[in-house]
Order: sequence, then structure tokens, then C-alpha cells
Amino acid sequence: MAISANRLLLVRVTAVGKESFLNQVIRQVEDARALKPGLLHLVDRILRIYTPAVLSLAVLAFIGWLAGAWFLAGRMDLQRAVFAGLSVLVMGYPCALGISAPLSIVRGAGEAADQGILMRTGEAFQGYRLATHIVFDKTGTLTEGRPLIREIETSGSTEADLLALAAAAEGPSEHPLAQAIVTAAFERGLDLPAVTRFEALPGQGITARLDDAPVIVGNPAFLKELGVDITPFDTRIQALQTAGRTVIAVAKNNRFEGIVALGDKLRDDAAQTIAGMQRLGLKTVLLTGDNEQAARHIARKAGINQVHADVKPGDKARIIRMLQKTGRVAMVGDGINDAPALMQADTGLAMGSGTDIAIESADIIILGNRLGLTLTAREISRYSYRKMRQNIVLAFIFNGAGIPLAATGLIYPVWAMAAMAVSVTAIFFNSLWGRPSLFFGAIFSVGRPNGIPAGNRDKNHEAGVTDHD
Repeated sequence: MAISANRLLLVRVTAVGKESFLNQVIRQVEDARALKPGLLHLVDRILRIYTPAVLSLAVLAFIGWLAGAWFLAGRMDLQRAVFAGLSVLVMGYPCALGISAPLSIVRGAGEAADQGILMRTGEAFQGYRLATHIVFDKTGTLTEGRPLIREIETSGSTEADLLALAAAAEGPSEHPLAQAIVTAAFERGLDLPAVTRFEALPGQGITARLDDAPVIVGNPAFLKELGVDITPFDTRIQALQTAGRTVIAVAKNNRFEGIVALGDKLRDDAAQTIAGMQRLGLKTVLLTGDNEQAARHIARKAGINQVHADVKPGDKARIIRMLQKTGRVAMVGDGINDAPALMQADTGLAMGSGTDIAIESADIIILGNRLGLTLTAREISRYSYRKMRQNIVLAFIFNGAGIPLAATGLIYPVWAMAAMAVSVTAIFFNSLWGRPSLFFGAIFSVGRPNGIPAGNRDKNHEAGVTDHD
């Protein structure tokens, strides 16, 4: 897959189906089941020596009973020796151990998907629970990502001309601030000049060419770096930023045209989510390319104490590396600017409404677009890992106690088979405890077309849905 991060790309869609969003979700859920967390790698290594060890113990039990009976009774007890060897093989069958971890992963992946959370890899189940720091982007993550224009101030031109100029230049951009400007221009019925060149500079702004005139739209510092004089507006820009506004400056032909100030609403569940993370002992951090005043304004409302503002995209990854020196870091973001940091973090979480490059860089995708799901995802991560450990311990207890008993020759093979079935059932119930729908759905889907329970199949038939649909 190729991603156009900074330039305009026109694409004609010629095929759908397997590449649809739904099919991507299904594939990624399957990948989450297939890609193994660290504990499962340990189980695999144990199983490599476990099977030869069980075979060796079965042979030793068989030989031991033959030799023991010969020395003690003067004759070989072949029946007892065979029973002992078979019982060791049955008791040592690694079925319980083999299903212990995958069942917990399936349970976790299913619960996460039900909540609107997509854990793309098995590593996410284990990694997220270990996070000590959680870092949030601002626009589109802590805030709703639907900023509105609050003020427009010009340097000679009209508000309509300034807005049309900014909207035309920002049109190809995916950034929420850019889309807010474009939406406002369309709502006012403004005519926009044609864009003949466009380039996005993440964390700074964009450069474009409109009607053969170079246009710059971005944060005030970006325009200053390019030699645009915005000194007369410095005081006003400072006041707007202190009030929590994000200020976008506009220049044409290297001449300052004015500013557009935008405000974005904090997500309704942001403060509650931050408080929940802090109760779990996580250190919360705000990491944004926005100005210091606007960043601290949002941080105060959300309850975040540590703030890194005016950060360029490349520096976001550097700050993540700095935080990783003191613990494991999870990063929540949604934009192109966040992609390097999402990749650098021990666990990356992307909001489902974010850009493609952010989603591709993340380990966990929040499809429901509710910030509180980041907290839910961590709980599922902890719960799934706890279930995995419980299952593995149960399996080892069964095999560890059962194999020596079987070697004594006191357990008939049929009893060993019954004990093995009980152990598998116990692990199955432990994995699905609290989710009876998964248990009964699995039972009633046996023998049904495509694994659909009878009730659902009848409903689908009544609705005119067939297997060919």
C-alpha cells in the first residue's frame, strides 16, 4: 500500500469488494488472532520440547512397569505397562496448553471489536497493558476534530477574499483545520480560485499556487521563517492564542493578508478518560504542533499536566523516545503529523476518523471515534493477558499433576481421556466466562451454513439475505 502524505493525489476507484473497509476490518481481526504476543511465543518454545518429553516419559513408564514387575514379581506385567504408557500419552496431550492462549486472544479480539476497537496485532494485547505513559495529540484526538472559525482579521483585503484565498489553498489538505476553513467558504458561497500546485508541510502549513500567484497558509512562525512580515499582528495573534485559539496566517506573493482564528471543542469524554488513565497510574502527556497557549488551554480543561507544544512532526518521535527512557509509552493520534510518533511508541492508537497514514502506523484503531475507548482498550488488554496466564497455568497444573499420576499405572487410559476433556472444557469456560453469547453461539453454529445460528439464519432468510449476498 502506498500513501500520499504531503501532495494532492487524484484517484479513480475501479474495484471494490475485498478491499472494502469491512473486509479490511475482518482481515485485521484475523491478523490479531494470528500474530502472537510474547507469552504465546514462550508457550511455543515450551511445546517444542514438551512433546518429545512426553513421548520419552511414556516410553520410560512402559519400560519401568515391565522391568519393575519382572524384578519384584518375577514376571512382566504387559497390560499394566501398556496402560501406564498410554495414560501418560493421553494425559500429556498438549490440547489444553495449545488452546489456552489462542482462546484468550479470540475472546479479547471479539470483545474489542464489539466495542469498536480494532487490535491489529497480538502484540497489542500484551503491550498496551504495560504502558506507563500515554501521550495524546490535540486536534482530532483530545478535541472533536471539528474546529470552527471564530475570528477573521485582514490586512487590507476583505474577510471574504481572505477566506476564499485560504480555502482554495487548503482544499486538498486532510487536516481538520484546513477542512474547517474550506467548509466555511462553501457555506458562504464563495468562489475559490483554482489550485495549480499544492504541498503540505506537516506541522507548519501548506504552500500552493493560485492563479499563478504563490500562497502560503500556516502557523505564524512558518510564515516568519519564509520571510513574511506579520509584525503588526503579533499582539493580536498572542491574545487569540492565549484565549485557546489556533491561528492560521495567510500570505500571497509573500505579502501578509491576514489571519483566521479557529476553536475546537474538547471531546465530551476527554476529561473523564484522562482522569481514568491517571487513576490507573498512567502519566498523561499532551503532544501537539499547536501553539503553547492553545495547548495549555486544552490541557487545563482535560486535566493533563505535562504539555509539549509547538512540536514539529519529526520532533514528536524524539519526545516519545525521551519518554521511553523512563517507561513504556502509548501514543494516541489521528493525523499525518502523528505517524512517526505512533510508529515510535511502544503502542500506537489511532482514532478511526484520522488519516490513512496514522491508521496504518497504529497498533490499535479506535473505530468508534470515542476517546473513552482508549481506556476500554487498555482494560481489554489487561483482561485478555490475565485470562491467558490463567489458562496457561491451568494447563500446566493439569499436565504437571496428571502425567506423574498416569505414570504410576493407577489411571486407566479411559479415565485419562475423561480428565483431558475436563481440562479442555475448564479452559474453554474460563476463556468465555462472562460472555455466554460466545459460548452458545459457537455451539448452535455447529452444522449451520457459514456458522450462522438457526435464529439468525431464519431472520436473514426473512429479510431476503442469502449466502450469495
